[in-house]
Amino acid sequence: MKKNLLQFSFLLLLSVTKGYSQEYIPYYASVVEQCSQSNITNNLTAYESLGLKRRGTTSLQNTFNWLKTKYESFGYTASQITEDSYTYTGSSAICKNLIVTKVGTVYPNTYVIVCGHYDSIGGTGTNDNGSGLVSILETARLLRTIPTEYSIKFINFSGEEDGLKGSQHYVSAVVNGTSPKMDIRLVINLDEVGGVAGLTNDTITCERDQNNNPSTNNAESASMTEQLMTCVGLYSPLNAELSYAYASDYMSFQSNNEIITGLFESNETTHKHTNTDLLIYMDPVYNYNVAKATIGAVMHFAVAPTSALGNDQFQNEDQVNFFPSPASSELNISLGSLNETNYTFSLIDLQGKIVLNKQIENAGLIETLALPALSKGMYLAVLQTSGKRITKKIIIE
Repeated sequence: MKKNLLQFSFLLLLSVTKGYSQEYIPYYASVVEQCSQSNITNNLTAYESLGLKRRGTTSLQNTFNWLKTKYESFGYTASQITEDSYTYTGSSAICKNLIVTKVGTVYPNTYVIVCGHYDSIGGTGTNDNGSGLVSILETARLLRTIPTEYSIKFINFSGEEDGLKGSQHYVSAVVNGTSPKMDIRLVINLDEVGGVAGLTNDTITCERDQNNNPSTNNAESASMTEQLMTCVGLYSPLNAELSYAYASDYMSFQSNNEIITGLFESNETTHKHTNTDLLIYMDPVYNYNVAKATIGAVMHFAVAPTSALGNDQFQNEDQVNFFPSPASSELNISLGSLNETNYTFSLIDLQGKIVLNKQIENAGLIETLALPALSKGMYLAVLQTSGKRITKKIIIE
């Protein structure tokens, strides 16, 4: 949800920004080029057909179910998909946020959040914010089997049109309710990126934090937004225009002192919040180009590999990961995309002796095990399910 404003902006002249140099990475571009125009258009059509998505409506729940089914169709498993339900003062309706987590291989407890709202007001909300959702869906689809150093959370918020209720709840109950507090590298918000039919839609607005309450992370937000603008130029045909963040879900994170950035259409629709916020008044090719920019940017910020080498092992082992390595007193087990809730975990030393054997039931996406006192050195970590055996070497220090 946005309001008309006079923007202060400038056009970025590609790829070096205030001393931060980003190179074009052919592998990133090869992934970006797998973005599908037909997926963008078909998903916009499907989202529009679900109707007005207000709190307490069947349409809002149907949209939630549609989104969940889409992520499942990409291969995300039950352990990766979570529901965050909430109510708020003035409404008895139960609203839901949908969170899809892809665990990183190096910094699994640090997150790049890619978010947008799925509720609407006044009409179907095909631009505000079906356009953001379909860009997030394409990003999630293409990155599922690509390892990234940082974890990624794809978050679909409800309650944005009621005053950022969904994102406020998530920050309060989940981000700050995690012990220790969730570590967020960056929040990238997509809200209304569908363009205007009949206009030249060749520029996307990139939004930085300039709020004074607090202002602690403004400099980091500016740096990240400059990098986002560079990604736009490297991986899409769009120009990048700089403006400031306001009035959308990233502001719930901003007030929590997180680093934020965002994307918003430069030609702003006149149809938002009305029953004419429809695909016929949008530019789906522009939406497709925004999705391409988003895919490249998320690969950059979450640090995907610069080549396809190593991807096969990541995919074939269901993205299961044991960390940290070296480990000392604790070891974390990430299930990745393995759709299992019960498994046995073992540690085997170099002499073949089993030094730890534990049955895990009703497993979460990440399980933490206390390690016994062990000699320093290399061990074989084994995760055994009813149908699979996954082994990896780890180091105990």
